[in-house]
Amino acid sequence: MPTTEVTADLVRDLLRDQHPDLAGLPIREVAGGWGNQMWRLGDELTVRMQRMDPTPELQLKERRWLPVLAPRLPLPVPAPVRFGEPSGRFPKHWTVMTWVPGEPLDHGTISRGAHAADTLADFLRALHVEAPADAPIAADRGAHPRDCTGGFEEFLEAVALDSLADDVRAVWDDAVAARAWEGPPVWVHGDLHPANVLVSEGTLSGIVDFGDLFAGDPAWDLAAAWVLLPAGTAARFFESYARADEAAIRRARGLAAMKSLFLILMGQNGDQGLPGGKPHWGPAGRAALDRVLRGL
Repeated sequence: MPTTEVTADLVRDLLRDQHPDLAGLPIREVAGGWGNQMWRLGDELTVRMQRMDPTPELQLKERRWLPVLAPRLPLPVPAPVRFGEPSGRFPKHWTVMTWVPGEPLDHGTISRGAHAADTLADFLRALHVEAPADAPIAADRGAHPRDCTGGFEEFLEAVALDSLADDVRAVWDDAVAARAWEGPPVWVHGDLHPANVLVSEGTLSGIVDFGDLFAGDPAWDLAAAWVLLPAGTAARFFESYARADEAAIRRARGLAAMKSLFLILMGQNGDQGLPGGKPHWGPAGRAALDRVLRGL
């Protein structure tokens, strides 16, 4: 399918066709995004346009489940308010959602570490409840670390860690040896990295992009203790979360190592001008990996 260039004029035309009462609101592009492109619509809404995602599955997942989850979560998350269907103007899905204020962490900082640790723990405790039988299952994530070793090794080989490689592999091997999740599948965000969390006044203020939402092992989210939070606050996070046993923490730390390698790789790709690369993710990934190697 040929790529359709998305412009403010196109977004306005789509709104005129399908949601004309919204077409008069100001429209401006939001920087970032890969699978989906975001356009701010007025002060309170955003238009999420399917871009690189090959199927509408991720948007349709958000449409189905965010209205169920949002009311019980203690941080603001985007909620779908209107649906845009494929048409002759734009052959893909698009969704009008609520705007979540704040600055993405990959462009901001957390200065109130203890508060952020407690806030993230509260959010994940509320999210990590048993999922219903028809909840989505992840195709490419959510498995025990031992089933992700191929991806870990690819990331580790692709980034230049020099003397740290053995230490990183030791963290991964410990995660692989940890006992598997034995509880029921719980709701998992699945993609908690610095571009998908928002900060304001030095602490976490919102969570976005639930396209990878799935039911499974909460360790995939608990990795955020190292990927997102400042050094020295992981122990505070796990104390506040209060549901992770030793095996879960070991799995989470290994997954945090893999996620950190991914951030570093995306940074390298950005430095080389490759599609989807993000130069500023490299330093964020290296800082996260340093926190992983320090432990709790």
